[in-house]
Amino acid sequence: MPGMPLLALLVIPWVAGVIAALLPTSARNRAAGLAGLTALAGLVGVALHFPSVQDGGVWAERFAWVPSLGLSLVLRLDGFSWTFCVLVLGIGALVMLYARYYLSPSDPVPRFFAFLLAFMGAMLGVALSGNLLQLAFFWELTSLFSFLLIGYWNQRKDAQRGARMALTVTGMGGLSLLAGLLVLGKIAGSYELDTVLGSAQAVQSHPLYPVALCLILIGAFTKSAQFPFHFWLPNAMAAPTPVSAYLHSATMVKLGVFLLARLWPVLSGTELWFWLTGSAGLVTLLLGAWAALFQRDLKGLLAYSTISHLGLVVLLLGLNSPLAAVAAVFHIMNHAAFKASLFMAVGIIDHETGTRDIRRLSGLFRLMPITGTLALVATAAMAGVPLLNGFLSKEMFFAETVFIDAIPAVQVGLPIAATLAGMGSVAYSLRFAVQVFFGPASERNTPRVPEEPPKWMRVPVEILVLLCLVVGVAPAVSIGPILEAASRPVVGGQIPPYSLKLWHGFTPPLLMSALALGGGVVLYRGVQRLKAARVGLGGRFVERFDGARLFTSLLAWLTAASRWIRRWLLTAGLQRQLMAMVLVTLLVGVVALWGGIGKGDRPLVPLSPVFTALWVIGGIAAVGAAWQAKFHRLASLMLLGTAGAVSCITFIWFSAPDLALTQLIVEVVTTLLILLGLRWLPAREPARGVYDAHTRRIARGRRIRDFIIAVSSGCGMALLAYAVMTRELPERTSFFLEHSLSGGGGRNVVNVMLVDFRGFDTFGEGVVLSLVALTVYALLRRFRPASEVMKLPPQQQAQPKDVQTDLVTPRETRDTATGYLTIPAVLIRLLLPVSGVVAAFFFLRGHNAPGGGFVAGLVMSVGFLLQYIVSGTEWIEQRVRLAPRALIGMGLLFVLGTAAGALAVGYPLLTSHTFHLSVPVLGELHIGSALFFDLGVFCLVLGSTLLILVALAHQSIRAHRASGGN
Repeated sequence: MPGMPLLALLVIPWVAGVIAALLPTSARNRAAGLAGLTALAGLVGVALHFPSVQDGGVWAERFAWVPSLGLSLVLRLDGFSWTFCVLVLGIGALVMLYARYYLSPSDPVPRFFAFLLAFMGAMLGVALSGNLLQLAFFWELTSLFSFLLIGYWNQRKDAQRGARMALTVTGMGGLSLLAGLLVLGKIAGSYELDTVLGSAQAVQSHPLYPVALCLILIGAFTKSAQFPFHFWLPNAMAAPTPVSAYLHSATMVKLGVFLLARLWPVLSGTELWFWLTGSAGLVTLLLGAWAALFQRDLKGLLAYSTISHLGLVVLLLGLNSPLAAVAAVFHIMNHAAFKASLFMAVGIIDHETGTRDIRRLSGLFRLMPITGTLALVATAAMAGVPLLNGFLSKEMFFAETVFIDAIPAVQVGLPIAATLAGMGSVAYSLRFAVQVFFGPASERNTPRVPEEPPKWMRVPVEILVLLCLVVGVAPAVSIGPILEAASRPVVGGQIPPYSLKLWHGFTPPLLMSALALGGGVVLYRGVQRLKAARVGLGGRFVERFDGARLFTSLLAWLTAASRWIRRWLLTAGLQRQLMAMVLVTLLVGVVALWGGIGKGDRPLVPLSPVFTALWVIGGIAAVGAAWQAKFHRLASLMLLGTAGAVSCITFIWFSAPDLALTQLIVEVVTTLLILLGLRWLPAREPARGVYDAHTRRIARGRRIRDFIIAVSSGCGMALLAYAVMTRELPERTSFFLEHSLSGGGGRNVVNVMLVDFRGFDTFGEGVVLSLVALTVYALLRRFRPASEVMKLPPQQQAQPKDVQTDLVTPRETRDTATGYLTIPAVLIRLLLPVSGVVAAFFFLRGHNAPGGGFVAGLVMSVGFLLQYIVSGTEWIEQRVRLAPRALIGMGLLFVLGTAAGALAVGYPLLTSHTFHLSVPVLGELHIGSALFFDLGVFCLVLGSTLLILVALAHQSIRAHRASGGN
């Protein structure tokens, strides 16, 4: 029976998360049921794929994204990713059931399950990714949603702090991982996972292999809390316990070891891999085990034990041994089972007693015998007690440390270190078991009287503990086929022989297990008897490796540095910021082009006196605009418009009518908007008084400095333009001219480029324009005009009167435009439909002649701008209901819908298509999909311009009301 399509497996959790987010806050059972059924459906769907991946097969689904760049959405399922998906979905389903009873009715439960489902979808995205860049994308999504889950109780300071720390550390590690994957894909010649996994020899012999390896290891170590990035994991314990059980057993912290195992065939086998990975794993293994002995919070103890066990897995992967890789995969599965059950047991203890402080808990076994039994079995599995699953993978770990082929120091020291780590595991397991469940009853020391939890809250723990027992007693039958299927893709070929038997005779690994169990008991008793030494020596030792303090200190230093930079840059004027930007740009340009710029070999055309005179006029206008900008803003704006007109004529001169038309309309729109903005700036009078010599010297020096910077920048741009225009264009530049009609269905090459060949760039520019408009709107809502411009000029205070009564007509009943420009207002009103017709004309002809959605949107904006300027804000908004934000949203939907429509029919993103329709009266019509993309551009431009306009126009209402007007 075929399994669920991988795309459906990936999408369903996201859809369910959206549905859960829309549920009312009181929909506790519906949200939990939806989340649990989603996880169960995904588990069944992926389980049906096991026959296709059991013997090394790979199930893949591919969707074209940007084929020209070799980018595709690739979903890939093999034995290892199948196992990881089962962990994510299986334990996820149990966590959903557990969370239903753990969370308080006062918590926003639907929001919790929405975050958890989205996180599940991101985890599945990482596991199923067959492309390195796709993997990096979902990797960062896991950091984002883990931040939301850790900070779910956002009213708590520890939750806020833990969430920020987790996001910062894992997010920065994700950026490092992205850089490493980019280098790895560059070396392998492809970002396809199958290609990369088959390029081990090419990758390891490349000079960039150390760079790629270090960057990828940083990403993996931050995610899996390896030393020195281990500190964020204990601080994440402020999350609700279901989150801790999920993130720290089967998902979040397992991503790092998942990545190391995923890329093990291509990155392992070198000395650099051995020393970097093995050393980090060994230090984390020992440090986590030691620190767990001194934790007073039960979740803190489990957090450090998780760090230790993750170090064990990383150490195994670093040994460059296929059998060690098999042991690592086995321990990933075993750890997920017993650690999830332990976290849930701790959650039950906290839920029923009201505390997680070990010092206040004892004797709970008599009060909670069922929960106590389950927790003791899971603790024994964590300690590596025989007949439980943890014992088997730890035996394999001991065997790999004993029979390692390395230098003598490693051959002797590694088994000793492994045995010490085993002792620590037994010691902190005993601390958890003995101090919590045995001894005198603690019902008087706890906020609530302990009792057994609801039955269904305990069921997930029972299932997981049963798995620990079954795997420990009958490993070959219960887990053998799954372990073999999961390990084959990791080792990259045939798996060496190994045995899952319970008894292998008297072997060195068995002796190490016995020493670990006995030595762990001795270590626990010694620590208990030497409490003073535990607090002193142990606390000081752990504090020396407290990365949280270093992280906090680093953030404090960065904050102080940023404040200093802000004080230096953010002044009352923009001069210093602009000067810094221009100087940096000038420096970068000089460094990049030093010695490589000059005249090309293209023949020069004769100098045109008319064109020269044109640019002389433009230069004079630009200089005049700068000269008059300080005290004569209107004159400066007029001169600036002259310079823009010169640019427009230049485009026409060089046969670029599309650019000329766009430049002309942009000049009109920006001039009108700036005029509206100037209305609310206070008048600036020349300073009066006598300046001393020192002040005049400073002012003169500043002007000379600015003049030198401006001339240098202008000359640099002129030199760059001259160097480009005197060189022959590469042959590739004719591509758009040759394929505009055949590939894009239009004769206007500029428009076809914008909506077809470079459609994704246009979409990005539209988003930026929308964000700018929204930012301006938000800023101007808080803007208050200067006091001297609050009162309207006398000619604008005139009110139309009723001829018969000589009374002021109420504003609601006026039929003429307000203000003193009544006749122009009527004429301008007639211009609005004309601008609409012209905009429609430019829009419809844009694919084959100068025009398009951008120009049409600007033309339509001009019509509305003039209405606001002449007729007044209130008069316009009483008669025309504008919704600029809705227009922006419609534009984005049109653009996204056109882009995704190609994917729906199996073509790459933004592929154009022409529909041929036969209409009875009109005949055959040819409608291109680019028409709808251009319609989205039209809506974006019109909505963004109107939003800025509305923000400016509303200042007139605010000023009029503030001055006491009607």
